[in-house]
Amino acid sequence: MPIEYQGVKVPTCYATCSIGHKDSHTLPLKLKAIADAGFDAVELSMPDILSYGKMLNGEEPDPKDYDKLVQVGKAIREQVRLHNLRILMLQPLANFEGWPKGSEKRKDAFERARGWMRIMEAVGTDMLQIGSSDAPGISSSFDELAADLAELADIMATNNMRIAYENWCWATHASTWKDVWQIVAKADRPNIGLCLDTFQTAGGEWADPTTKSGLVEGLSKDELGTRWKHSLAELASSVPPDKIFLLQISDAYKTEPPLEAKGNEEGLRPRGQWSHDYRPLPFDGGYLPIGDFVTAVLKTGFRSWLSIEVFDSKGPEKYADMGEFANKAMTSLQRLLNG
Repeated sequence: MPIEYQGVKVPTCYATCSIGHKDSHTLPLKLKAIADAGFDAVELSMPDILSYGKMLNGEEPDPKDYDKLVQVGKAIREQVRLHNLRILMLQPLANFEGWPKGSEKRKDAFERARGWMRIMEAVGTDMLQIGSSDAPGISSSFDELAADLAELADIMATNNMRIAYENWCWATHASTWKDVWQIVAKADRPNIGLCLDTFQTAGGEWADPTTKSGLVEGLSKDELGTRWKHSLAELASSVPPDKIFLLQISDAYKTEPPLEAKGNEEGLRPRGQWSHDYRPLPFDGGYLPIGDFVTAVLKTGFRSWLSIEVFDSKGPEKYADMGEFANKAMTSLQRLLNG
């Protein structure tokens, strides 16, 4: 259900990848818990599509077998309808932009995007999330990154589809909200907007999982606070609300001991590791100034989708029942907006 805020009803969403931690926590049960807690929509994640395909057919489909994935998507669309939800977005398409022209990587990126468009049509959503690439070897030119997004946006426009571009705070070149906003502005397409995220911004500009303090170091706390406030003020004054397609909500645990300041065995950078396992609900043990970021986004005039996207490795210890967790998520959104 939408949350009343200053006389406006703000719609709510929940990422399917952010609830459930057992094989028995199937997609239909996730949808039931999310719907029963009063959410209006879901972000549908590719892992959930693959797991539901296995549930239906006995084996997990290949992520590039788009014919099979379209059939799974049609079944998911019916499940979502039964729970009176909608699918806000398909997520997350990764490592799309910035590959050298003519390369196999670039060809693969556009083939994946076209395949995902087929799935979007099957499940009944018009929005695709693209996270800013963390791949090595991509262009550092924002003009080139924007050109790739613009090219895809033009393809998607023929199907009335949109791109929500999100800064991932461990990205190779576009790790901040300002970076992705510059790229979106350069792309200059009506069907490209921002997916902002409390963790991605506060966890990139204010906090650091590799330091003992848990904060960005190399400057005083006063300087860090001043820089953070300046960033929020700039966002609030420079980004049009209609170019923010959604705001994802999560907090972060302070890592104790700190993470090593290097990539792991898979090459994932520290903030990426942090993102995958240390992101609880608001007011549930985290320490980021996420309320400040939400306030800044609302100051733009944004009154659209608030979406829960958490990745809490402590989840199995904290809760066994998905319904209880989804209700707690809704309460946290209400508290963020209205105290």
